[in-house]
Amino acid sequence: MANVADTKLYDILGVPPGATDNELKKAYRKLAKEYHPDKNPNAGDKFKEISFAYEVLSNPEKRELYDRYGEQGLREGSGGSGGMDDIFSHIFGGGLFSFMGSQSRSRNGRRRGEDMMHPLKVSLEDLYNGKTTKLQLSKNVLCSSCNGQGGKSGAVQKCSACRGRGVRIMIRQLAPGMVQQMQSVCSDCNGEGEVINEKDRCKKCEGKKVIKEVKILEVHVDKGMKHGQRITFTGEADQAPGVEPGDIVLLLQEKENEVFQREGNDLHMTHKIGLVEALCGFQFTFKHLDGRQIVVKYPPGKVIEPGCVRVVRGEGMPQYRNPFEKGDLYIKFDVQFPENNWISPEKLSELEDLLPSRPEVPTVIGDTEEVDLQEFDNTRGSGGGQRREAYNDSSDEESTHHGPGVQCAHQ
Repeated sequence: MANVADTKLYDILGVPPGATDNELKKAYRKLAKEYHPDKNPNAGDKFKEISFAYEVLSNPEKRELYDRYGEQGLREGSGGSGGMDDIFSHIFGGGLFSFMGSQSRSRNGRRRGEDMMHPLKVSLEDLYNGKTTKLQLSKNVLCSSCNGQGGKSGAVQKCSACRGRGVRIMIRQLAPGMVQQMQSVCSDCNGEGEVINEKDRCKKCEGKKVIKEVKILEVHVDKGMKHGQRITFTGEADQAPGVEPGDIVLLLQEKENEVFQREGNDLHMTHKIGLVEALCGFQFTFKHLDGRQIVVKYPPGKVIEPGCVRVVRGEGMPQYRNPFEKGDLYIKFDVQFPENNWISPEKLSELEDLLPSRPEVPTVIGDTEEVDLQEFDNTRGSGGGQRREAYNDSSDEESTHHGPGVQCAHQ
């Protein structure tokens, strides 16, 4: 039994809301015979209503939705399948998707055109300082000669094949009480629902109702905007008759910077210093994204370890829509050591006297063996490669059982 006052589908079949499946089937068969297009060509819409009502009420899940929530339950549970939007709109008004705020409908109920997406490459400097630029785009606009009509006044006629809908709905009866609806674009009008005689077509747009026009947009990239952020120009997309234009959406794509890397509102950079600077303090200058020369000082006696990171507060990216607040700048230090034999042995002894003393060498009891440290080229693999080759040359079959991934751990 229906819990809501919506009984339109039951009324179409002429049965009460509590009708059994058998009663529904009998009512449908009686009405289908009376209003079938083959027997009654002028009753096509009525036959669609009957078929739609039976399709819903003969399905237990759809019937339960309709009984409990009425029209809204069908809208939310429809899934948009089977080309049902047209007949749904005919029975209830508004279509299956209009109340859902679908992108194909605008707020005033008009059909809405698609949005146009365009990438916009910007530098990190642009995002730091803000930028105003002009972008040239080509889009469709309504023809001014025919006011988007495509021809003279009265030249546009409704397509007789699809009755101006732009689509044709074919109904096939698969079995008693079971029909199938198929929807396809009307070939006579190419889905436009209208036809124009060739002699009456507008000379400027050739009956297409729209022409190409170059549009120049002034784009404001605000300080602190990010990669992937969108700038929207409402209603600036392609125009079409009877359709509310969509939006032009610019997608920001940040180009790589040679010095800085961005993470949110923070900036990161790497700076190379020598060993003397790491031990005895330093001062260096770099050019920031807004052109300022920033002087960085580090006092003597404070040691910079290789790979360590120090922070400069307030020198990161400006916050979006709050540009006076900025993130931080993180500097990673790459300490460059001197080359071999850069100093004489005598000076080296003097230097050792200035550096922290060595740790005491532990006393070793028992047999000892001295070994030499050698240079290691990491790009050539482990030093045991030649020895493995020698083993691989052996004719011992057992050596092949270990497979190619076995290595000696002599590093």
